[in-house]
Amino acid sequence: MKRLIKKVAVLGSGVMGSRIACHFANIGVEVLLLDIAPKELAPDEQAKGLTLDNPKVKNRIVNTALETAIKSNPSPVYTKSVINRITTGNFDDNMKDIAGCDWTIEVVVENLDIKKKVYDQVEKFRKPGTLITSNTSGIPIHLMAEGRSEDFKAHFCGTHFFNPPRYLRLLEIIPTPHTSAEVVDFVMHYGDQFLGKTTVLCKDTPAFIANRVGVYSIMALLHLVEKMDLTVEEVDKFTGPVLGRAKSATFRTSDVVGLDTMINVANGLYNNLPDDKAHNLFVLPEYVKKMAENKWLGDKTKQGFYKKVKNADGSSDILALDLKTLEYKPQIKVKSATLDATKPVENLRERMRVYAKGTDKAGEFFRTSFYGLFEYVSDRIPEISDELYRIDDALRAGFGWELGPFEVWDALGVKDTVAKMKEKGNEAAAWVHQMLDAGNETFYKVENGVKKYYDIPSQSYKAVPGTESFIILDNIRESKTIWKNSGTTITDLGDGIINLEFHTKMNTIGAEVLQGINKAIDIAEKDYRGLVIGNDGANFSAGANVGMIFMMAVEQEWDEVNMAVKMFQNTSMRIRYSSIPVVLAPHNLTLGGGCEFCLHADHVQLNAETYMGLVEFGVGLIPGGGGTKEFTLRTSDDFKEGQIEQNVLKDRFLTIGMAKVSTSAAEAYDLGYLLKDKYSISMNRSRLIADAKEKAIELADAGYTQPAHRKDIKVLGKAGLGMVYIGANSMYSGHYISEHDKKISEKLGYVMCGGDLSSPTLVTEQYLLDLEREAFLSLCGERKTLERIQSIITKGKPLRN
Repeated sequence: MKRLIKKVAVLGSGVMGSRIACHFANIGVEVLLLDIAPKELAPDEQAKGLTLDNPKVKNRIVNTALETAIKSNPSPVYTKSVINRITTGNFDDNMKDIAGCDWTIEVVVENLDIKKKVYDQVEKFRKPGTLITSNTSGIPIHLMAEGRSEDFKAHFCGTHFFNPPRYLRLLEIIPTPHTSAEVVDFVMHYGDQFLGKTTVLCKDTPAFIANRVGVYSIMALLHLVEKMDLTVEEVDKFTGPVLGRAKSATFRTSDVVGLDTMINVANGLYNNLPDDKAHNLFVLPEYVKKMAENKWLGDKTKQGFYKKVKNADGSSDILALDLKTLEYKPQIKVKSATLDATKPVENLRERMRVYAKGTDKAGEFFRTSFYGLFEYVSDRIPEISDELYRIDDALRAGFGWELGPFEVWDALGVKDTVAKMKEKGNEAAAWVHQMLDAGNETFYKVENGVKKYYDIPSQSYKAVPGTESFIILDNIRESKTIWKNSGTTITDLGDGIINLEFHTKMNTIGAEVLQGINKAIDIAEKDYRGLVIGNDGANFSAGANVGMIFMMAVEQEWDEVNMAVKMFQNTSMRIRYSSIPVVLAPHNLTLGGGCEFCLHADHVQLNAETYMGLVEFGVGLIPGGGGTKEFTLRTSDDFKEGQIEQNVLKDRFLTIGMAKVSTSAAEAYDLGYLLKDKYSISMNRSRLIADAKEKAIELADAGYTQPAHRKDIKVLGKAGLGMVYIGANSMYSGHYISEHDKKISEKLGYVMCGGDLSSPTLVTEQYLLDLEREAFLSLCGERKTLERIQSIITKGKPLRN
C-alpha cells in the first residue's frame, strides 16, 4: 500500500519526546505533541487565580518541555520557524486528535503499566492502518503489544531513536512477531530517506543492539580501569580521536550524557541477562557506585568524572576525578610512545594496526579491551542479530564509532587476531573459526564497488542490503580512479559523471586541491557530462590552507601570495563558468574557501547537517576566493525598486563581517549562502554523493548551457561606503570591535561598494575580483592579521586583537 506521513503524534514531551517532535518538524511534517495535564497548580498559576481546567495550566508540562528543548544547545531544530509545525496539547483533551495522524510515537516513562494505559487510549482514537511505535529502550517490545487489537499489533513496532535525535544517526527498528512486513519495510525506508537515519533492524532482546554492545564496552572499560590502574585522563586519551571516536571519548561523554543513564542501562542488562557470559561485567565498580551516591552524575550535577572550578582570579580550570581517592585533581598530560606513533597515520585502519602493536600501557589497553569486545560481539550472533554488519552499523551510528567492531577486527587481520585473542584468554565464537577454516579471512570485502559482508548461514559473501542507492567513495576508489594527486582523487561515478574528492588534513584547500578541481573540470569538459565535488571525510572543507598564506606573508613573498589568491579566484570562476554542470556536495564544516566554491556551483546538494560560512574575518582577512565578489553580486540581485539599497547591502555585509556560520543546511539558505532553486538537501549523509550525481545528470539532460560572465553588478560606491564607515566607527567607539576589526570592516565595505565610486555604477565580476584580491593582499601585510592566523595555526583558537 502507498503510505504517506503528513502528521505525526508524539505522546510524551520529555527529553526524548520533545526532540523527536522537533526532528519530524525539521523535515516538514506536522506534529502533535502531547503530555499529561498537571495534577496541581504552580504558585504563579494560583496567584493568577487559574484553575486546573484552564488550557494554559493543562498544557503547562508539554509547553515547558518544548520551550526547554528549543533553548537547549545544540539546538534540536534546523531553524526557529520549524517550531510552527508543532502543536501542543494534553492527554485529557487532545488524545482524540491522534485520529488525524498517520503515525503515533509513544515516548512516555519507562513503565510497562503506564505504557499500557496510554495504549488503551490510543486504541480508542487511532485510525486503523496507521503506524504506532514505541521509543522504549528497556522494555521488551512484544510485552507492550500484548492484549492489543490485531490491527494495532500488525502496525506496531519499536522505533528507538538515540539522543539527541537530530544529530545521532541511529534508528533501531524492533518488530514483534505480529508486525507486518510492509510496516517494517516502510519504517526502515522512511527512517533512512526522510529522517536521515542509519536504520538497523533489531531483534527484541535486552537493550537491542547498540546499547547492548556499547554499554558492554563501557562497563568492560570501567572494570579495566581498576585492573590496569588507569586514570580518567588516560582513558579519554586512549579512547578518543585515535580510535576514530569523538574528542569527548569515554568519561567526558559520560558526563555529558549523564552517569545515571549508563547506570540504568547497565543495571537493566545485569537483571535481564543472567546467562550472558559477560554478566559480571554489568556489575557497577565501587567507584561508580560511590559517584552515584554522591550525585556526581556529570554536567547535570556540575561534576562527574570532571569538575569545572573557578579560581580566585576569575579564570576556570577543569579538574579530573582520581578514581582511587575520589578527589578532584588538576589534569595530568598523558604521554605514550604508542599514541605518538599513531599521530602521523591518517588512515584509521592503518592506525589501528600501529595502536595494536604498542608495547606500553596504551597498547596493552587496546589489546585487552578490543580482544574482549571481539569475543563479545562474535558471541552475540545470532542472539541479537543474524548479520554481523548490523552490529557495526549500530555502533557507528549510535555511539559515533568511525569503525564498528568487526571492521576493526578486519583491519587488524582476523586470523592473526584470533590467535592473539586466545593467548589473552579470549575465544572467538565457533562461527569465526568455521569462516577461517573455509578459507574466508575477512568479515567484509569489496567487489566491483559493492561492499559485501560474510553471511554466516550460507558461508558466503552478500551485498549489504539497502546500500544499492549509496555511492561510497572508499568502495570505488581502487577500481574507478582516473586521476589523482597528493590532495585529491577523481573517480568515475558512471553515467557520464565524475567526482572530485579532497583528502587533505581537514580537507583544507591548497595548491593541490586547486589543481585537482581544474583537472577535474578539464577531464569532464572533454569526455564527460558533469562533475560532482564531494567527499566522505568528516568535514567537506575547513577552508583555505591559511598556513601556506601565513608562511608566504611572513616571508613577504607578495607575488606568490597574489598568484595563490588569483588561482583560488580563477578556480571558483571555473566552477561557475565551465561548459558542464558542476554540483557540490558539502556536509558538516563547509567554511571559507569550501563555502566560496559552493557559492559558485551550478547546484549545491548538501546534507542537512551542513555548517556553512565565510569565516575569514576571524583570521583578519576577507573572503578572497571570490566570496566577497559573489556576495556583492547577490546584493545587487537583491536590490528592488523602492527599497533602501543600503539596508540590503548591510545585511550581506554583516553576514561576512560577523563570520556567520549556519547551524544547518536550512539556515545556510537563510544566511544567503544558498540560492533558491539552486540547492537540495539530502537528509541521509550516506546518500549525498549519489543524490549529487543524480542532480548533475538532471542538469545535463536539461541541456546545460554555459552561463555568461556578469557585467551588470550594481555597486553603491560612496553612498554605501558612508554607511559602512559610520557603522564601523560607531562599533569601534562603543568598544564592540577592535581597531583592527574596524580596518577589516572598511576593507570589506570598500570591495562590496565597488570602491569609492562617486555614484552607483554597474561593474563586472573581474572588477570586483581585482578589488577583493587587492584588499586580501593588503590585510596579509598587517601584523595583527598575521597574529590572528598564527593563533589559529598554533592554538586552534581565534584571536581578537
